[in-house]
Amino acid sequence: MQTILVIDDDESLRDTIAILLEREGFRTVQAADGKQGLDQALIAKPDLILVDLRLPLISGVDLCKRLRNSGVATPIIVLSAVCDELDKVLLLEIGADDYVVKPFGTRELLARIRAVLRRSGVESHKLTAFAGVEVDLERRVISRNGEAIKFTPAEYNLLTYFLQNPDRVLSRDMILNSVWGYESFPNTRTVDAHVVRLRQKLEPDPNCPRHFLTVHRVGYRFLP
Repeated sequence: MQTILVIDDDESLRDTIAILLEREGFRTVQAADGKQGLDQALIAKPDLILVDLRLPLISGVDLCKRLRNSGVATPIIVLSAVCDELDKVLLLEIGADDYVVKPFGTRELLARIRAVLRRSGVESHKLTAFAGVEVDLERRVISRNGEAIKFTPAEYNLLTYFLQNPDRVLSRDMILNSVWGYESFPNTRTVDAHVVRLRQKLEPDPNCPRHFLTVHRVGYRFLP
């Protein structure tokens, strides 16, 4: 399970983000100021850091600089207010990977987080296997019993989402939001159709699935 450190002095927003992330399968660590955030970043070793620019004790800008100067390469997404002056040069200077302007939608935040994790290579282990299926997440190659299988981008993203959330009940809305993202939001039949394709390509018996299971009236569960 991946860990995300949320650093923001707004307790309500911090809790809201934490609940959202935990529902999506992440573990969260929280910090209310820059000093506490710096300590948690070094101790908890999160997979990604969300940091507000305006923090007490140590500002978000100084926090980012200190982490990078300490050799910490953890991906950072800056949370900024509309009135904050932000440009890409400043982001590069402080070592941030992306930013989200407040107020932001939950789908936008999740999409940004997943995009940064994908770019950083943190989102997946290099090699995952189950029941004769081998997924090389670095090369994006999937094979079954040693034979390569062709996947569309959507099928691949859906498979990796299941791999990241084993033995967890995932609603169709959660899958849509996480796999297809906020910019393209199809209906739930899209999920059903893609799960059928995963079963056809990866299940020993697609008509009697053992790995991609239907949870009645909810969604799906992946059992490795």
